[in-house]
Amino acid sequence: MKPLLTETEDKRALIALGRASVQIVHDLKNQLNGLKLYATFLRKRMEKTERPEDELDTIRKLIAGLDRTADDLTMISEYGYPVQIKPQPGIDLKIVMSGVATTLNDHLNADPRTAGALVGPVTIVAEPASLAGEFDSTLLADALKSISRGALKMMNNKARDGALNIELKDQPNGAGREGLIEWQILDPPGHDVFHSFAGSDSIRMSLAAKIVEAHGGSAECDGAILRVRLPLA
Repeated sequence: MKPLLTETEDKRALIALGRASVQIVHDLKNQLNGLKLYATFLRKRMEKTERPEDELDTIRKLIAGLDRTADDLTMISEYGYPVQIKPQPGIDLKIVMSGVATTLNDHLNADPRTAGALVGPVTIVAEPASLAGEFDSTLLADALKSISRGALKMMNNKARDGALNIELKDQPNGAGREGLIEWQILDPPGHDVFHSFAGSDSIRMSLAAKIVEAHGGSAECDGAILRVRLPLA
């Protein structure tokens, strides 16, 4: 019987597997870019020869599918690397979340057909106190947007209508303070959405949790509530 790997050997094996996976993802993305190049060339040829609209629509859908797959591969590649944050002092979580909500609501209002599986709107309920800390505002905003989009999809999967409510609170944490963000999704998802890899949406949520953890915070699913904790100044 083959002996079990030691903890050190197991860690090295996982690191090697992660590096190999990232390289495979890069190679697949390069192949997709090549396919997209040929598909785009074909679309332009078809547009010049006045092909039927249904044929043009098919090639456009093909290109859109290639773009989505390339984006998913980019996300997987990002997950394979350590998160490098550039925190700045005085970043208020209320302002970050307000920007996330505005972006999502604008997307929902622009054209409901492009919103896909998303319902809405997104509403923010925040305490009056400042929720400022040292955060990488760009990375953190991307993470909180991914969580919010995931929450919107979960609500729609449960055939719910109405607003997605997000609450922001200031709570004591030992000798310090922490900002608490909660998404009310109404129904338990049945699994830990922040540590699952079943599809691109799950990987996106896991990457968001990784970014939160890189800021010294935590992400958890507590029944029908998604909860993020982040240390405040």
